Amino acid sequence: MPGDQPHEQSLNIVLAEDGVLLREGLVGLLTRFGHRVAAAVGDADELRRAVALHHPDVVVTDVRMPPGLSDDGLRAAVELRAARPDLPVLVLSQYVQRSYAADLLDSGDGGGVGYLLKDRVGQVEQFLDAVVTVAGGGTVVDPEVVRQLLRRRRDPLAALTPREREVLGLVAEGKSNGAVARELVVSEAAVGKHIGNILGKLDLPPAEDTHRRVLAVLAYLRG
Repeated sequence: MPGDQPHEQSLNIVLAEDGVLLREGLVGLLTRFGHRVAAAVGDADELRRAVALHHPDVVVTDVRMPPGLSDDGLRAAVELRAARPDLPVLVLSQYVQRSYAADLLDSGDGGGVGYLLKDRVGQVEQFLDAVVTVAGGGTVVDPEVVRQLLRRRRDPLAALTPREREVLGLVAEGKSNGAVARELVVSEAAVGKHIGNILGKLDLPPAEDTHRRVLAVLAYLRG
């Protein structure tokens, strides 16, 4: 593992995953990089109890787990965010499920949420960065989810140009303006202009109590 250096921010984490091997692997990975796993549980009911007991900085949970072996993990996460809207939650899923991502993003007040495919856990730095980003109030969505949702775009995105959709898609993946500029081989100023146009077309004027970039991403994913 390159460096195995702890991240600067040490987090208190509650982990929910019913697969014993993956759960223990995630515990080892997170602790090796300086985080504390306050509880590692295997079902949705234990997840609720662990969050109430440990007041974590972030919850990392599987979608499917006991007792119903359906979307119990996701439903527990949404319930927890309804009770505590500022609770950061990173959901892991085996497959792309559009409704799962939408339900999670609709929960709470919009920030501090993430949806990653389990394959992404193998990309260690990307997974760890996602945990830290979500814990800090950011939104992280797996690029594969973004690509699949892109094929189903509807209003309010009809007014966006293909380039603006491309820029917004990269923003939805969690990329900064600089990273988007490098990806598209354009200037950062050009990216800023595109984002300004996107915010205008999505009717997201400046406001003190909202994060327009997050709202634009949510509009993109719900579209």
